[in-house]
This record gives sequence, structure tokens and C-alpha cells, in this order.
Amino acid sequence: MSAVFDVLTSQAQVILDDSARALQRSDQPHYVQEGSEASRQRLARLLELVTVSVDRRDLVPMIDHATSVANERFDAGFDVREVQCAFHVLEEAIWERVVNSVSQTELAESLGLVGTVLGAGRDALARTYVSRASQQHVSSLDLSALFRGGH
Repeated sequence: MSAVFDVLTSQAQVILDDSARALQRSDQPHYVQEGSEASRQRLARLLELVTVSVDRRDLVPMIDHATSVANERFDAGFDVREVQCAFHVLEEAIWERVVNSVSQTELAESLGLVGTVLGAGRDALARTYVSRASQQHVSSLDLSALFRGGH
């Protein structure tokens, strides 16, 4: 077992409490609407997937989950920034616990594992949103002006 896995399992409730409070403070419209308990359950599932992915060194569960969440949230009218916020607050809470709990010799690997897992999830989420949005015209994702080469 790795040091980061130990932190993820032994401090799961603290990580979840911290990230749930941060998500609530972010005041994201759909998370406010769905309520703190539902948001907390979603964060708990995300934390569970981080833990499993770190333990198994397997990104597939996180990528599959993020893709599924992206489709659900896109259909429900969530902005991609709202969903990304959940990933960010969880990562911040995990990093704080890891930095305070893991030896310096294991810190880089531990943070790298967490960053890789959550980064893969954020990437799958963003790619799915862009793919879905490209099937419809969504003005906030119209990037064509960036590629015209002019003003």
C-alpha cells in the first residue's frame, strides 16, 4: 500500500467534510439547488474513485465515471465549470491532507498520483462536454474566433 492510499482511506471523512464545505461555499447554482447532502454523496463517490484508481493504478474507473457524469450534467443543464468545481475542491482537500501527512520522500509521488487521477477525470469531463456542445450550438464554447487568425 502507498502512503497516499493510507491518507485517502484513514482521512476520508475529513477530506469529504472539507471538500463538501468548499463546494457549498462556491455557491454553484445547481449544487445549491440539489442540496448539500446530494452534493456530499457525489463527492463521496468521487473520493471513492480516486482511492480505487490510486490503489489499482487504473484510470479507467475515473474516466468512465467522469464521462457518465458529464453526460448527466450536460443533459441537466449544468455548466462545465460547476462540475469541474467538484473535482477542484476535492483535489484541494486531498492535497492538504497529503501534504500534512506524507513524508517528504513520498510527497511528489503521492501528489502526482492524485493529480493524475483527478486530471484524467477532469479531462474526460471536459472532452465529453465539448463533444456534446459541438453537436449543438453553445455560444460559451464557440472557439472558432480563436482560429480565424485575425481580429
